[in-house]
Amino acid sequence: MAPPVRGLKGAVWQKLKSAVFDDFRKEEEWKVMLLDDYTTKLLSLCCKMTDLLAEGITVVENVYKNREPVPHMKAIYLITPTKKSVDGLIDDFITKSCSRYKAAYVYFTDFCPDSLFNKIKSSCAKSIKKCKEINISFFPYESQVFILNVPDAFYRCYSPTLEKTKEKDAVMQVMAEQIVTLCATLDENPGVRYKRYKTEGSAGKEKEAILEEDDDLWVKMRHKHIADVIEEIPKLLKEISSKKKEAEGKLSLSALSQLMKRMPQYRKEISKQVVHLNIAEDCMSKFKSNIERLCKTEQDLALGTDAEGQKVKDSMRVLLPVLLNKSHESYDKIRAILLYIFSTNGTTQENLEKLIQNVHIESDSDMIRNWKYLDVPVISSFAVQQHKYPRRDRSSEETFQLSRWTPVIKDVMEDAIENKLDSKDWPYSSRCPPTWNGSGAVSARQKPKGSSREERKSSARLIIFVIGGVTYSEMRCAYEVSEAYKSCEVVIGSTHILTPKRLLDEVKSLTKPKDMVSIKDE
Repeated sequence: MAPPVRGLKGAVWQKLKSAVFDDFRKEEEWKVMLLDDYTTKLLSLCCKMTDLLAEGITVVENVYKNREPVPHMKAIYLITPTKKSVDGLIDDFITKSCSRYKAAYVYFTDFCPDSLFNKIKSSCAKSIKKCKEINISFFPYESQVFILNVPDAFYRCYSPTLEKTKEKDAVMQVMAEQIVTLCATLDENPGVRYKRYKTEGSAGKEKEAILEEDDDLWVKMRHKHIADVIEEIPKLLKEISSKKKEAEGKLSLSALSQLMKRMPQYRKEISKQVVHLNIAEDCMSKFKSNIERLCKTEQDLALGTDAEGQKVKDSMRVLLPVLLNKSHESYDKIRAILLYIFSTNGTTQENLEKLIQNVHIESDSDMIRNWKYLDVPVISSFAVQQHKYPRRDRSSEETFQLSRWTPVIKDVMEDAIENKLDSKDWPYSSRCPPTWNGSGAVSARQKPKGSSREERKSSARLIIFVIGGVTYSEMRCAYEVSEAYKSCEVVIGSTHILTPKRLLDEVKSLTKPKDMVSIKDE
C-alpha cells in the first residue's frame, strides 16, 4: 500500500474526505461520482482511483458527457459552480421518469451564485438530497506548491489596454477568495503582508511514467541540479545490484534490463530507478555545448560578475557572442538582450533598435519593449534608478557555475522567517502574533517547535503568493528554505506556472486588445 500523501496534496484529500465522503461513511453501497474538468484535475492531483474505491466510488464520469443511466445508484457531483457544470447536473434529472441516477448529492468547490442555485432549485430540487459548498479553489500542484489556475492573470493585472477597466480589481478579488480557501484547508488564519513597489515614471519503445508525490525518488530529485541527479541515480542502482553481488562498475540501460530479469524481487525498484535515469539522460541530451555558453552569459549578466567573482565591466561584450550564434533560438537571444538591459538599468533608443534589427526580432520586439509596463526601465533616457530588493550575500555558498543566480523570492522567504522584512516596503494588511523564536508574523496558530520534517510541518507556516506566475526555480526555493529553517514550512503559490518562453509570450501580449489574447494553462 502506498504511503499517505502529505503536504498540500494530503491536506486537500483529507478535506475532501471530511467534507464529501464522510457524509456517506455509514452507507455500504456503491456510488457514481460526476466531475467536471476542474475537479477532475483537482482529484488527479491528490488521490488515485484506489482511494476513491475505498470511499465507495465505483464509477467516475464526466458531467459534461452523455452517459448511460444507472437509476439504482446514488450520484455524487463534485463540480464547480459554473453554468456548464450546473447544466450537466440538471440534464441528469430533467424529468423524474428519466433520471439517470437514484439521487444527487451536490458539492460545489466554491460559492454558488444565486442565479445558478435558483436554476437548480426550479429544475431538479426533488432529486437533490444534499447541496454543499466545500471551498477548495486551488490546485495542490506539489506538496508545498499551489496554483490558482488563473492563466490570464498576468495580462489582466499588467496590460495597459485594461487600465481604465475593472479587470484588475475583478481578478484580484477572485484570487483573494481563492487564497482564503487555501488558508481554510490548511486551518490557517495568517497575518498578511504585501510587497509595495516604489515607482517613479514608467528512439525505442516509449514508456509512460507517472510522476507523483508517492514516488519518493521523484520527490527527492525533482528540484535538484541535474548534475547531482546524474551522479546520484547510478549510485542507487549500484546499491540495489550489489545486494545480489552483481557486477560492479558503470551500469548501462541494457545491463539493467538483464539485471531485472535475474532479480525479480528488485524488478519494481530497479524499474523506477531506470525511469528516472532515462528522464535525467533526456534532460542532459538537451544540454548541448552552445546551451552551456548561453547559460554562462545569462549568469554573468544576471549577477554582474563572472564565475570567478570578477565584475563584468562590458555587458555588451558578454552579450554579442550569443547574438552572433546562429544556433540560438530567437527566444534565447531576446532573453539575453533583456538581461543586458536589466544589467545596465536601461539602454538608449538607438541601441535598442540596432539590437532588434541585427537579431531580426522585429515581430517579437514587444517582448522587450513591454517590460516598461512592469516598471522595468528599458530606455535609459526615461529611466530613473529602479528600486531593487536588497540581495543577500551568497558568495560563500557552494553552487554550480551555471546556476549561480538565486531567485529574489528566496531572500524574501528568509527575511520573512527572520523578521527582517522592512515594514515600509512590506506593509501589513493584517497582523498576527509571532510564532517561533521572535520571527515575524506568519501564522496565527501557536505551534510547537520541531526538528524533523514531520514535526516542522506541524509548526509554523509561511505562505507566499506571486501574482502573474511562478517559476520552477522559485518553487524549488520553498523546499530549500523549509529544509534550512526547520521551524517553518514554506508554501508557495501563484496563478499559474511560468516557463521562460511563456513569460516572454505573456509580456508580448500586454499591448494586445483583450479579444486578441488567448492564454491557456499549460
